[in-house]
Amino acid sequence: MSQQSFDHLCAHARETALLQSIAELLGWDERTKMPPAAGAYRAEQMTYLSSLVHRRHTDPQVGEWLEELATSVLAKDPYSDAGATIRQMRREYDKLTKLPQSLVEELTRASVLGQQAWVEARKNDDFATFAPILEKIVTLKRQQADAIGYTDCPYDALLDDFEPGETTKNVARILEGLRSELVPLVAAIADSTQKPDLDLFKRHYPIDAQEVFGKQAATAIGFEFNRGRLDVTHHPFCAGMGPDDCRLTTRYDEHFFPSGFFSILHEAGHGIYDQGLRGDQFGLPPGTYVSLGIHESQSRMWENLVGRSIPFWRHFFPLAQQAFPEALRSARLEDFCFAANDVRPSLIRVEADEATYNLHIIIRFELEQALINEGLAVKDLPAAWNQKYRDYLGIEPPSDANGVLQDVHWSAALIGYFPTYALGNLYAAQFFAQAAKDVGPLDEQFERGEFTGLLGWLREKIHQQGQRYTARELVEKVTGKPLSHDALINYLREKYTGYYGID
Repeated sequence: MSQQSFDHLCAHARETALLQSIAELLGWDERTKMPPAAGAYRAEQMTYLSSLVHRRHTDPQVGEWLEELATSVLAKDPYSDAGATIRQMRREYDKLTKLPQSLVEELTRASVLGQQAWVEARKNDDFATFAPILEKIVTLKRQQADAIGYTDCPYDALLDDFEPGETTKNVARILEGLRSELVPLVAAIADSTQKPDLDLFKRHYPIDAQEVFGKQAATAIGFEFNRGRLDVTHHPFCAGMGPDDCRLTTRYDEHFFPSGFFSILHEAGHGIYDQGLRGDQFGLPPGTYVSLGIHESQSRMWENLVGRSIPFWRHFFPLAQQAFPEALRSARLEDFCFAANDVRPSLIRVEADEATYNLHIIIRFELEQALINEGLAVKDLPAAWNQKYRDYLGIEPPSDANGVLQDVHWSAALIGYFPTYALGNLYAAQFFAQAAKDVGPLDEQFERGEFTGLLGWLREKIHQQGQRYTARELVEKVTGKPLSHDALINYLREKYTGYYGID
């Protein structure tokens, strides 16, 4: 009887995943191809689908199956496919049954309309027109936290959506340790007399050539374009609609090469993870990513630890010179790599260097807590944002478009998401250091344009594991250590000592 109930549970989950994949496709279309006038009806479509999905997740029959399976032989090994499925679906069921159907529908509608309002507000540099929908979203997210419940603070309930099992207190502790090491490192770099020539990246890079070159690099590191595609959007993202349908997006600037190229590598890293999940388990925990922090570790690894390295460009720089002869014909590899690893405070998170990037995240993490836990008014958000940029980075946005309006996340009701970016950097460095020990000299492989050694290691150690382990368990199992900032700091110090001559 237990096997039959398990089969019913899995069939139900797979059908629910079909609905979620349709919603994902509509979301991708909204941010890439949808005509502006279709926004209101798209919100109703998405709300309808989210309502169906929520009803399926919280169907009492699911609870009955899980109750029966909890003491069955199938649940005996929590790390088996069946055990992980039962454990994770029980966790999800217990959480989602606390959310009223009406709240789920309101949040979906507000997030779709919010993203559309954000696009216009950012384009027009007009926070005031975006503030009312953001106020609604913040109110709804507070209601969500109250409905789910929490131990220490409301933000815990929202963080758990993206990094299951994590707490605000622990993330704050980890990021404080990272910040304490980063601040003196960034200060030492700022004092260095060695500076890169950034004009190299401001030359003319035709957008058509950028797309071709970006796809060439994404293919080389392992993204399969017969199972995916690349499009243009306002804010780069990756969306998975199924085991063989993964969509990457980027944005181009013909006078700033890093904007498009490194976004492609970043999103391709996400896509490689999605394509590496077990297709036979799609819709079930063994075929689902662990957490957004682990997902981010894959994108940041390919973008930065691989894509900004000298060995990577020893292979790709001659190809770049062929793709952009006007810009790079007389350029030197060393100058190109130094420019790609420039460190200086900047306004835009997605274009920030590796050293200061986490300061951007800490700012957002603290502001989110203030909005949810402390009642920071939305109308005061631009001033609070600007003050933190003065305090943490010593700069101030000249406009809200380059400040509080630069990210899509809050408009999409993704409050609790931002800390996973910093966790992803930490996971990435720790995984990469271990891969170098297990696989052999990665630098030599990258110079030859060979990335299958690292890719195969990631497939085995991370992608194919699905949700067998929690993020904390996975890090310890793969690296033999709990998550720490040591690997990231060691990597940054080694890199920047070479470029900036710091001690």
